[in-house]
Amino acid sequence: MTELAYIGGYTSDTGGSGAGITLVDLDGLVRLGETEASGPSFLAAHPHLPILYAVGEGEQGTVSVFGRADDDALTLLARRPSEGSFPCQLAVDPSGTLLAVANYGDGTVSVHGIDGSGLLTDLWTFPHREGSHAHQAVFGPDGVLYVTDLGTDEVRRHLVDGEVTAHPGGPVRLASGMGPRHMARSGDRWYVAGELDGTVRVYDEAWRELRAVPAGAGGGENAPSHLEVSGGYVYVGNRGPDTISVFSAALDPIAEVGCGGVWPRHFAVAGDRMYVANQRSDGVAVLAVQDGIPRFDGEVFAVGTPSCVLPHA
Repeated sequence: MTELAYIGGYTSDTGGSGAGITLVDLDGLVRLGETEASGPSFLAAHPHLPILYAVGEGEQGTVSVFGRADDDALTLLARRPSEGSFPCQLAVDPSGTLLAVANYGDGTVSVHGIDGSGLLTDLWTFPHREGSHAHQAVFGPDGVLYVTDLGTDEVRRHLVDGEVTAHPGGPVRLASGMGPRHMARSGDRWYVAGELDGTVRVYDEAWRELRAVPAGAGGGENAPSHLEVSGGYVYVGNRGPDTISVFSAALDPIAEVGCGGVWPRHFAVAGDRMYVANQRSDGVAVLAVQDGIPRFDGEVFAVGTPSCVLPHA
């Protein structure tokens, strides 16, 4: 089966050089099409329907809904406000009935209902205090929506059960100055990348910190970006060193390799390859993964200011 991917990034009106959303055949790194969109810096697919969602990362943030045709070309179906400024990430719950949006600019989290056709319906909004910067939304297996807040060093929590409400236990407080950015759950553990202090931390189900380690081994300035758990390994993108770090589940360092470009904003592991969106070198690098270790062999797909890679079969 052909492996495809949608690549989102920054466009000329949002400080970048991308065309919008690019469709690429990953098997041959062939550009199949482009869809015009303003600042689609993060993308998410509906789990059951041929629908793609994209943020519009601007002062007046938006969320767009695209339909996917049989040839995977996109058609804009609807667009609505994200209810905040500079939305930077969005996520669909496993049932395909809710879409959560993290608005980095003012910290507002918005949750949108999704109907049977993939369009957006109900709306819940959760503003936060001054200095808040919501960065990533993750639907947990426990009926809770988790949102990292880089500005307040918290993981905000919301109950998801028909209605979306504030969690009675309030937010989870993380290490001061950490700047939590992206996180991932594996088994009964949470892994979180600290953008501001250059760390990776692991927590148990009760959010007790088990270990904190440097995200990169170089010792220089590092602003970790994306974090992903795959095949029992924890991968972290390091902006500054321009590397990908590999850790064990216990956060023992295993390897640190070049990302194939500059400023690895996001990456995705698909099969035996990793695709790294290197924002400042205008390309998505292909890294072969063997025994859990990525390796860059020089293969790059040229695309303007990429910030998100979304593979799909």
